[in-house]
Amino acid sequence: MRYQGRITTWKDAQGFGFITPNGGGEPVFLHISALTHHKRRPEGNALVTYELKRDAKGRPQALKVAFVGDSPRPAPTSSQRSPVLPLFAFIFLCGVAGAVWAGQLPAVVLEVYLAASLITFAAYYMDKSAAKKGQWRTQESTLHMLALLGGWPGAMAGQRLLRHKTAKRSFLVTFWATVLINSGALLWALSPAGASALSALGLSH
Repeated sequence: MRYQGRITTWKDAQGFGFITPNGGGEPVFLHISALTHHKRRPEGNALVTYELKRDAKGRPQALKVAFVGDSPRPAPTSSQRSPVLPLFAFIFLCGVAGAVWAGQLPAVVLEVYLAASLITFAAYYMDKSAAKKGQWRTQESTLHMLALLGGWPGAMAGQRLLRHKTAKRSFLVTFWATVLINSGALLWALSPAGASALSALGLSH
């Protein structure tokens, strides 16, 4: 038998929350692993249907939870599979390497971008794996900080190659803000004022 209710409490980082049954009653525990639509994250006040069981202590727990109105997930479109973003990230890193070779930037800048990108891609991979398994997720603020510190090329590769973190609009808006801020800082470093500041810090080529 299936029941209907709303997700009235949800802790995304921990991957669990509670459903309030329609018509009232005892809150029903919901773990992310019980969702039939594994790639959609629950949100507060979302209407769902579910099967019900009792745990060892007699507490209600939801099984086979589905969002009301969900339709089968379509196959990724050509734009979702597009390699444009990873290609853009690769070209950017090649540009940084060219600036280092031309003596416009110190080698440490390229090293930071490469290291941060590898770490960020690994963070995206682990976060997607945790999402599938219903385990503890990497905080979005951590992913944004890694991108801001120069890991955004790796984030772009993770978003497209892993098809992860590409649907949540608020996340993408903040992500692109980190790209613009980081790129602006790099352009400043290439300016005469930036070159002088790097030289004063002992970071000149």
